[in-house]
Amino acid sequence: MRSLTPDEAELWARVTASIRPLSREPADTPEPVTAPERPRAQPTATAAPAPRKAPSPPPPPRPGKTLDGSWDRKLKSGAVEPDRILDLHGMTLDRAWSAIDSALEDALRAGDRVLLLITGHAPPGGPPVQRGRIRAAVHDWLSVSRHASRIAAVRAAHGRHGGGGSLYIILRRR
Repeated sequence: MRSLTPDEAELWARVTASIRPLSREPADTPEPVTAPERPRAQPTATAAPAPRKAPSPPPPPRPGKTLDGSWDRKLKSGAVEPDRILDLHGMTLDRAWSAIDSALEDALRAGDRVLLLITGHAPPGGPPVQRGRIRAAVHDWLSVSRHASRIAAVRAAHGRHGGGGSLYIILRRR
């Protein structure tokens, strides 16, 4: 491992000084990296510090963080029965996208809350690009779906509902 050049050490010191810990626990601070002293040009005028920006508003809740704890406990324990089930086995990517869109439309019209989406497990072997393509695309599809604003969360299904080969899509109340 090589030593830092004086410029790199100075840059690293500035970067580490600007870091704030993510938690409220005190962080163990490493020993500062010191660079050998070198002559610096003296500034001719003192620059005023930049004005502080007002803190930005918190981001809107992500689809994964919209359920309360009781929903997550019920889903993890398998206590929730899906209102509607969609099995995508044997479908092409285009057919699966169309089926998901139709199933969401029907579920929303009927007032359903939980849709079980069976994508299937990715079969072992073969090129990774060719196996489990529907499963790999589902989250992207749901995020750009015309029904995305009506989806409260997407969670992995309990083992009795297909486990890793299935997903629960929880729809928002009207």
